[in-house]
Amino acid sequence: MTLPAAPQHVVDGAGQPAFGRFAGQTASFDWAALAAPYRRSAWWRHFHHKRWHYIALACDEIFCAVAIVDLGWTSTAFAYAFDRRARKLVAAFSQDGIPGISAQLADHAGGASRFRWLSQRIALGPQSLALRCGGFEIDAQFDAAGPLLLAVGAVDGGSVHATQKSPGMALRGAVRIGARCFSLDGGVASIDYSNGLLARDTDWRWACAHSLELGFNLQAGYFGANENVLWLNGKIIPLAAARFDFDARDPLAPWHIATADGLLELDFTPEGARSENKNLLVAASSYIQPIGTFRGVARANSGAPAVVIKQLVGVTEDHRSRW
Repeated sequence: MTLPAAPQHVVDGAGQPAFGRFAGQTASFDWAALAAPYRRSAWWRHFHHKRWHYIALACDEIFCAVAIVDLGWTSTAFAYAFDRRARKLVAAFSQDGIPGISAQLADHAGGASRFRWLSQRIALGPQSLALRCGGFEIDAQFDAAGPLLLAVGAVDGGSVHATQKSPGMALRGAVRIGARCFSLDGGVASIDYSNGLLARDTDWRWACAHSLELGFNLQAGYFGANENVLWLNGKIIPLAAARFDFDARDPLAPWHIATADGLLELDFTPEGARSENKNLLVAASSYIQPIGTFRGVARANSGAPAVVIKQLVGVTEDHRSRW
């Protein structure tokens, strides 16, 4: 199945969202232009509009993830570096910001997002990342790869959500942690840009991993199967609903993940994790992101031969938020 080209605007001239899965980049997420039954007041949108810009940097030696998040009423950012040989976090940054000041989120996946807190700086663009958080520094460049996924769907308890996910992109650069320096050359980067009007209580399970030839994005939770896809040899292949079998009390035990169409079946072995729990009274979140490797099989369609996946570096996630 070939996905249609992404529309220029997620909301059309009649105020209706372009529901579905598409290949390519969109330029506009204008939720103020929504018409009934998806239209919401400006006050409601202020508290329910959630945006995040996330990048993963995967290498044999180190895995890094960086995110800038705008929750409407506040903002936050996090970054971490995981030493895969030592199997431990070797750098971590997490900071809530001043609403409307600390974080500037891109209007679309091809834009730039920034976070600033005192002397700490994060700048994430379509082909570069610069991070300066004390003794934790990243300078990364990555080559644009085609095509992005655009997924647009309705959300129970919210209104409409959209997300853009990239395939694997060739990576180069360096991570500096104190006196240590890790090369990113030869690694793979991937980006997640998400923008929507979400419910106050939102939860999801997520899995994502990429090489330059094969990658996948899977989610179960608030967005259903909307963003479930496989990238294989330059093409995006839509996938059915994903089932995540894991022990929430022991997320560092092995995971098994499979799609209902039989096109992707995975075993995930965690090497470690980044977790964070926050309770701000009016809002709370519980989050764990194990880092590890996937093995399994992928198929372009039900009659296609199996492509074997071995030691593909990526993450899973178990996330619950009241925001």
